Amino acid sequence: MKHFLIVVDIQKDFVDGALGTPEAQAMIPQAVEKIRSFEGDVFVTYDTHYENYMETAEGKKLPVPHCIKGTAGWALDEQIEKALAQRSFTPVEKLTFGSTSLPELIREVADGEAFDVTLIGLCTDICVVSNALILKANFPEREIIVDAACCAGVTPQSHAAALTTMTMCQINVLS
Repeated sequence: MKHFLIVVDIQKDFVDGALGTPEAQAMIPQAVEKIRSFEGDVFVTYDTHYENYMETAEGKKLPVPHCIKGTAGWALDEQIEKALAQRSFTPVEKLTFGSTSLPELIREVADGEAFDVTLIGLCTDICVVSNALILKANFPEREIIVDAACCAGVTPQSHAAALTTMTMCQINVLS
């Protein structure tokens, strides 16, 4: 059986930048350990926006420029980057909360073998839940896992609500 780890948007702007939180900063050591100890293939998503962000639908609802490609805020958190430097991974740029290309990339790497998927990252209540639900919809018979200790939401309350939602959708939430 193959095992896939999805590292969702652990970028500077979500850790200690424009949209950073103390909870995001606090989960970094657990995420680093998960990356270092994971035995399987790793995919890393990057929330990716451009200079016209404020003109986009998202920018109009969340008027905080963040993860603008090529800026320091778009880069991975330094500790996460160091953990990933010691292994190969597939980068996945995404223009919205969930990646529609991620399921196809996983299908290609799985190459017909059984697999499970574990997600970690930021923000639990936006991009982690979006990707988890997309993966569950594409792979209803595969185990989709979210490691809550390696995630953080916009607020602790919205983090907990997202974990509840994912549990209700038969995603295995580890705490």
